[in-house]
Amino acid sequence: MANAEHSGRPAEALGSTAADTARARLRAARLGLWLLAAVLAVRQVAVVLGTPRGERLTDLETWVGPDGVLHVNGSLYDSTRFTGTPFGGLVLKPLTRAAEQALGWGWTFGTLLLVAALGLVVARALPQPVSRRTALLAAPVTISLLMLSLPVRNTLWLGQTSIIPVLLVLLGCFVVRDWRAAGVLIGLAAALQPTVLLFAALLWFTGRRRAAAVTGASFAAVTALAWAAMPHDSYTYWVHHMAGVGLGGDADALANQSLHGALLRLGLSGPLEIGLFLSLGAAVAALGVRRAVRYAHDGQLLLAVALTGCAAIVVSPTTWQHQLLWVLLAVVGRVGERASDRYVWPVAVILVMTLPAKMMLPNMAALYPLRDNAVLLAAVAAATVLPFLPRTSPYYRAPIPTEYARPVPTRWKRVPLLPFLKRVLTRPNLLLELLLIRVTYAAYQQVRLAATGGSNSAGRVRAERHGQQVLDIERFLHIDIEHWANHAVVKVGWLRDFFDFYYESFHFVVPLSVLALLYWRRPVDYRWARASLGFATLLALVGFWLYPLAPPRLMPNLGVIDTVHGVQDFSKPEYGTLTALTNQYAAMPSLHFGWSLWCGLVIAIVAPKWWMKALGLLHPFFTVSAIVATGNHWVLDAVGGAVVVGGGFGLSYLFMGPRARLATAAATTATAAGAGAAESAGSAATEKNPAPR
Repeated sequence: MANAEHSGRPAEALGSTAADTARARLRAARLGLWLLAAVLAVRQVAVVLGTPRGERLTDLETWVGPDGVLHVNGSLYDSTRFTGTPFGGLVLKPLTRAAEQALGWGWTFGTLLLVAALGLVVARALPQPVSRRTALLAAPVTISLLMLSLPVRNTLWLGQTSIIPVLLVLLGCFVVRDWRAAGVLIGLAAALQPTVLLFAALLWFTGRRRAAAVTGASFAAVTALAWAAMPHDSYTYWVHHMAGVGLGGDADALANQSLHGALLRLGLSGPLEIGLFLSLGAAVAALGVRRAVRYAHDGQLLLAVALTGCAAIVVSPTTWQHQLLWVLLAVVGRVGERASDRYVWPVAVILVMTLPAKMMLPNMAALYPLRDNAVLLAAVAAATVLPFLPRTSPYYRAPIPTEYARPVPTRWKRVPLLPFLKRVLTRPNLLLELLLIRVTYAAYQQVRLAATGGSNSAGRVRAERHGQQVLDIERFLHIDIEHWANHAVVKVGWLRDFFDFYYESFHFVVPLSVLALLYWRRPVDYRWARASLGFATLLALVGFWLYPLAPPRLMPNLGVIDTVHGVQDFSKPEYGTLTALTNQYAAMPSLHFGWSLWCGLVIAIVAPKWWMKALGLLHPFFTVSAIVATGNHWVLDAVGGAVVVGGGFGLSYLFMGPRARLATAAATTATAAGAGAAESAGSAATEKNPAPR
């Protein structure tokens, strides 16, 4: 054995096996990510080409439609809703004629190829040095994110060309080595989207002055060529509409995520709005280019390009949704010294660029300015204020690590099933938590409503049949107390008001308060409790989907009075207003009771005093009384809520092991026991072999 160890052969074999396993896993992960990218691409193509022709590629109809550019001899801007530059109209006619002949197939697949090329260039442009794993996985991850992003989805749906300028800039900055070719490519991109001229400033201040000069000359040359070929259209675009302002949709439309559009949406107009737009736009452009130059000198050229693009989004008079890819590229910037903060910016960018803004923020009038300008605000933040880490920072490659609880033995060998989900001891980032909670709840609402096909009338017959089944079971068990409890409470005015208020108010207030208190005072328990609540809600969604159930208040001829919502009748128009907000047949299991039971159990587990535990357990008691008395749930719905909550706690334990506090206590005990054993052993050794005097 000693000779074998000294020879090194077994160690080499073991190391070789471990390396081969790691390489195999990396290949499998890469293959899976490429398959995901392919699936997303196929899905986008299927969505676009599966839509009736009159409802898809609507911007392409600007060219190939009956009144399109290819069929009308007049101005580009008089007879259509064409919004591009005159140069764009001049050079894209051959492409659109081919698209007309291919009925959109060629255009759609050509756009997909452009997206794939864009993803490959971005993956190649990541700041060096990067690990081999990052280098191999970057391309499929980038292409997948691009496929999911709203700009690419809108580009495919509308038949737009907004990917071409972005790709030309990236080719000029990262792929083409010759400064003349690079300048020509970026100049052509500026001729298609004029605010891309900001990249000439980036080139100039980063020492590529000849490429910057060629960029300006190329832009001027092709614009002059278009002016000579189409003088009337060029005058219309550059002078009458001031570089396209006023073309297409209204400038204050939500799709226009420029500073000009935001000021118009805020109610400003006239000289005041123009002055603010010009002054603020100039400030953002100057600060954005300055920051981009600093990060380019730091070796983060891709981030510098993204910040310049974000500044171009802000200063453009109109920046439609399909022109916003620069914000997604800014995801490469690293923000935060702690490892737990490192994910805030990437997650925020991905959510903003892939989800509708109404899923990000609640439907409250006070939040409309944030919701309506979410992408613009992300672009402004990236260009001007976000403190992206320089590569010289000690935290760039090695952020402050997250503290984890030491693993402890469990009763079952396979627990936890997901050992990489370690118990974190530190408080998570608050902004990221709020963002994820909001997005998760918005997704929960959408799935909950879709459980009956998107409308309550679609699942009415099935839900009422299930309601009769539940009523029959309760009668068999002699627990059908809904009618009695409802009419008993209705007769007592103050009791009815109390249960109505409790039903409407405490469903969200108490769980959010418990989460907030745990986050602030007990961050170790916060993650465990949050995971359990999430698993319970996920199980409930499965129940809503598989078993739509009419509550007692919506069961015909049962005679239960809806004390909260009033009389509900399918023939009344206000019924549709209520059902547009939520699925009325998502009754089994009852999350009103489930969430309240979760609150009660969490309080009973973590509260330090007995009266706090008792007070917490009163909440599920009052909740179950309220949901039955108001006619909103059956008794068995509460049983279902208890089942999913138990399942939530069980799944949390199964996947991640014991609570972090228990793990910490066990680890502390083990450490103390080990120290005590060592001390005892040391004492015994001292007694056996006393030190010489």
